[in-house]
Order: sequence, then structure tokens, then C-alpha cells
Amino acid sequence: MNDTGFQGRRAMQRELTDEFDRVTPFVRSSPKVFTATADDLSVSIAPTLHTKRLGTTGGKVGVDPQDVLQAQEFGGRRMDKRSEVALRRAGILPNGFQTALPENPYPGSDDGRGNIRGAFVAQLISYLQASSEQGYRANMTDKRRKQIHKGTAKTTGRRYFVSYGRLRGHHLAMGVWAASGTHGSDVRPVLMFVRRPMYKPRISMERVARGAGLQDYLDRRVRFRLREALGV
Repeated sequence: MNDTGFQGRRAMQRELTDEFDRVTPFVRSSPKVFTATADDLSVSIAPTLHTKRLGTTGGKVGVDPQDVLQAQEFGGRRMDKRSEVALRRAGILPNGFQTALPENPYPGSDDGRGNIRGAFVAQLISYLQASSEQGYRANMTDKRRKQIHKGTAKTTGRRYFVSYGRLRGHHLAMGVWAASGTHGSDVRPVLMFVRRPMYKPRISMERVARGAGLQDYLDRRVRFRLREALGV
């Protein structure tokens, strides 16, 4: 049964790799096998980072792949990201909107897979005074913001600001922008505010399991294990 569970996991990982553009390791490695034991003759597979049998979440703190993939499996709207919750709580992200990277990501902001880098968005939230955390994720001091405005030998000085587009008579599209260069003449989009999209179902783990021929695989593994145990 456990052999079959891991066979199903491999099929699910192939599905995630094939269906998504530049799938992240976080999502690709998310299917986990909850193995059978002598006391519990059942196997389950779930896209989760739970480290115990349907128990405590591990890996990325507070992020469960089941939440990430829910809109892809069932359609509808995706859940807010932690960064979106923080921006909305601070009154920066309007209700009914979520965030997206611009077509040409701001230098250093994306992870090469179409997602914003965690360290970058944490700095952005801190700069915008939208963080409710302590320590290195706390809101920036004025001194630190001035350092970012000035830049360093390795980074260009920049100033972040928010535009609300036509909602408030701004000429730039809704989102967070960065101004750099002489007198802030180089203005580029950093994080766009877009209306909550409606997703269509793209994956079905149940369909993948049915198409993987797991019953036939289980029968063959049972025969193999019996021959192995009996030495025939």
C-alpha cells in the first residue's frame, strides 16, 4: 500500500509540473504520503506540508499548499497572500483587489518563476509601514527609509509610493511604484493592484489518481511482496 502511495505521489508531482508555468519547488514537492501502519491499513496523499498525519504545518510558516492550490483545483477566487492581508489591513490595498507583478518585474523583485521574492516584499511592506510584526520585519525607521532613498554602491536609491489610478485621480495605474534617478525621473511599477480574478479549475488530483492505474500497480506490488516474503 505504501509503494502504491508513493507511485500516486509521483503522478501528482508530474501533473503539477506539467500544468503550471515554472512551478515552484514549494508546490511541486507538496504532495505528501501519509503511510499505512500495522494499526491503520490506509494510505492518503495530500498536497500539504503537514509533518504529522494531518497534524502541524511545517515548512513555510503559516502557508499550506492546499490553500495555494484550492483555486486551481476547484476554481473561484484564491485566498489572500500574507502580504495582501498586511497591505489591506494598513489601508493600502483596496477591498476587492489583490496584487500581481507587472509584466516586466522591478529589478530584484521576482524569483524567476513569476512570483515576488519573500525578502523583497517583506522590505516593501516594512517601507510602507504596513507591517504588524516585530524584529527584522518591523516597520522601517525614517533613518532606514532615507538610506534606501540614497542607495548604496550596490543598489540604486529609490522611493516607493502608492498610486490609486482613476479611483483617486492619479495618472499611474493602481499599485506600488518606485521612483529613482535624478529627481525621481525614472518611475517603474513594482506591485500592481488588480481586481480579484476568478480562476477556472486546472488540476484534479482525483483524476490523476484514477489515471495512474494505482489498483493495477497495487496488485502487482502485492504479488511481488508476497513472492519476496515467501522466497519464491
